[in-house]
Amino acid sequence: MANSNFTPPPARFGGGPGRGLARGRPVEKPKDLSGTLRRLWQLTKGSRKGLEWILLLSALSSASSILSPLVIGNVITAIDCQSPIISVLFILLSLYLVDWAVRFLQQYCMAHIGQKVIHHIRSSLFTVMETLPLSFFDRRQHGELMSRLTNDVDNISTTLSNSLTQLLTFLFTILGIVCIMLSLSWTLTLVSFVSVVFVFLLTKFITGHTRKLYIAQQQILGELNGQVEETISGISVVKAFCREEQVMREFEEKNWLLCQVATRAQIWSGFLMPITNVINNLSYVSIAIISGILAVHGKISIGMISSFLLYTRQFSRPFVEIANIYNNFQTAVAGAERIFQILDESPEPADKTDALPITNPKGDILLDRVTFGYTPGHLILQNVSLKVPAGTKMAIVGPTGAGKTTLINLLTRFYDVDDGHIFLDGHDLRDYHMADLRHIFGVVLQDTALFSQSVAENISYGNNHVTRAEIENAARIAGADAFIRRLPKGYDTILTQSGSELSQGERQLLTIARAVLVDAPILILDEATSSVDTVTEHKIRQAMLKITAGRTSFIIAHRLSTIRDSDQIALIENGKVVELGNHLELMEQNGKYAKLYRTQMGLH
Repeated sequence: MANSNFTPPPARFGGGPGRGLARGRPVEKPKDLSGTLRRLWQLTKGSRKGLEWILLLSALSSASSILSPLVIGNVITAIDCQSPIISVLFILLSLYLVDWAVRFLQQYCMAHIGQKVIHHIRSSLFTVMETLPLSFFDRRQHGELMSRLTNDVDNISTTLSNSLTQLLTFLFTILGIVCIMLSLSWTLTLVSFVSVVFVFLLTKFITGHTRKLYIAQQQILGELNGQVEETISGISVVKAFCREEQVMREFEEKNWLLCQVATRAQIWSGFLMPITNVINNLSYVSIAIISGILAVHGKISIGMISSFLLYTRQFSRPFVEIANIYNNFQTAVAGAERIFQILDESPEPADKTDALPITNPKGDILLDRVTFGYTPGHLILQNVSLKVPAGTKMAIVGPTGAGKTTLINLLTRFYDVDDGHIFLDGHDLRDYHMADLRHIFGVVLQDTALFSQSVAENISYGNNHVTRAEIENAARIAGADAFIRRLPKGYDTILTQSGSELSQGERQLLTIARAVLVDAPILILDEATSSVDTVTEHKIRQAMLKITAGRTSFIIAHRLSTIRDSDQIALIENGKVVELGNHLELMEQNGKYAKLYRTQMGLH
């Protein structure tokens, strides 16, 4: 691929509730809060049955918090008047018991509803990702996509399961407390409002300073983590070039800078709670003094004073909690936006309404003036024409970036051509059903793709109805049976970490056995021997000779010794076929292929 601006990754063919964020910590804000919420609400349609019960339980939970100070005030008033208090105490106890039961039911219902909603979101996201074209995955880091499927969905889950119920409860609590406080004494209520305004202004002032410091802290921390990751992954190079002292010095500089910024951030953040407590205490004292004066003049009872003081304590707390919940809420909505970005992606092209089935494929391939580029204006293949009759073994060689792998991506319709046509048995690839087309290709990649399953399951991947005898026969043809039987449990050995316990050659032989079992009419071998030793290369080559016999094969190779027996060899350079013929013909032409072959073989 001769495009320096864009080259797809070689992985295709070749290659605490409401308290999650510290005060002042930078919050990831959504770009369209209301629009994303509407889409999120629509997405959860059919999975949110029972939310009306959550609303009702939140109101009941708030009612116990609202009424209990009033009942306590009545207890004190009854004691002051020497009246019986048993009935009032019973009411208070009942309120507390009801509060416990309501909160339990609230969490129980929210757990069921929240997880059902998250299950629906996660399933929708994964289903859409399965339908996206491979070009989508080539444009993005796989770690980022994993983060959207896990972290972003988990943020939404936490917000739904915990923050939503708390937010509803706090809103009902604030509304109820304000109504009761105004009914008890509008004068004392205004005093409480003043303290809330001061707390709000103070919070805004302090978070304005801490947000900048936390942003700087996260930036420095990211640089520090990057240096640590690079150093650990490249520790052998560090030691080989005696760079230990330099690395430690650079680390210490960043670490000390992080320490200073984090210290200032925590100091500023630590100002908030103590000053807030001072303001609340001053408000508490002011209310106590004013209510005492009112009591002396007979305008308020002792019990009412007690109730109001309790309401004053309760009044400011929900505002601080709602601020933290809102931060988490914004982060969750921002994650939902990233999820919707994936859901809005266009899937793979749909089959034509009159798409043809592939019933008896021969494997006759014709590339007619094929032109393609991954990005507009940057062509990878230019006017490429190739005729590959059924049963032909076609080798494709050329320098790195010439367009070899791109040609294979077009054959399997991982991408569609920009211009020209690719014909299979006389019909354009786009005329066939996509699923049928993919089934007629057997693929052996340079980068082996093995899964955390048994050896037998890895060989039979995509062929669920084959027998153990067929699996073992495929392994024997591929030359893998001998080393498989030496494994602890043979074919039932579970592979871990993409088969890291096997050598590169053994992993490659397993993928060849997988291709043998598919028994597809067209075979693609992409650099299957590029990263193995010469002995293993010989074994793989012998296996390749067996599985390519009698079927159309496309072999991409840098080692020209492995493709000398090919029927046709196409040398691609700068997106064009510059030489075409078998090994002897190309050597007689004494062109670029001959020069490259002699260089590899050490001939002059």
